[in-house]
Amino acid sequence: MTRTEEEKKPARVVVVDDQTVVREGIVMLLGLLPGVEVVGAAGDGEEAVRLVGEVAPDVVLMDLRMPRCDGVEATRRIRAQYPGTQVVVLTTYADDESLFPALQAGARGYLTKDAGGDEIVRAVQSVLSGDAGLSPSIQRRLLERLSQPEPGPAATEAPDGLTARETEVLVLIAEGLTNQEIARRLHVSTATVKTHINNLFAKTGLKDRAQAVRYAYGKGLVRPPTR
Repeated sequence: MTRTEEEKKPARVVVVDDQTVVREGIVMLLGLLPGVEVVGAAGDGEEAVRLVGEVAPDVVLMDLRMPRCDGVEATRRIRAQYPGTQVVVLTTYADDESLFPALQAGARGYLTKDAGGDEIVRAVQSVLSGDAGLSPSIQRRLLERLSQPEPGPAATEAPDGLTARETEVLVLIAEGLTNQEIARRLHVSTATVKTHINNLFAKTGLKDRAQAVRYAYGKGLVRPPTR
């Protein structure tokens, strides 16, 4: 079969989303578009991994937040077990806490659910051609993140088993930022910030923000201002 004939074949796609209405809507939309053939649909990550093994699709359109096995873990397993299948994330969320883990897990594309059918098809075709299938807003977000200087704590070994992001949140607390200000600085939700704070408090035994400030200075994560 020639390369031209291969390119004319529709991309075989599996749709993964835990919301039945959304999943069926995406399947219906793709069924109306040229260049795509939906060969299966799954309601969670566990089902998605199993289905990929059965039907060997070219591309999986993957939701992220799902029960049993989320989209990041499902992406990691699919890319490890079935490297011939590419993954394009199709999700409501475009924050750093969703975007970067998905890309690190092996997703080659990332779209939000306000994407139109044509944009989805372009992303599918892009990843099959070896390119990235990213929406313009996601491309901007990546460029913004790459243009930011690396945070100080990343170069410092985190104490008490804190993750890099928990350490970053701790430093921002020590700098006097509120939860809302931290959320804006890190481009995440305030709920995500609260989760990081609860986790770092549990790991360090801290009780309040005042203790957190003293702890950050004591561990050398921040330095007193010079006079």
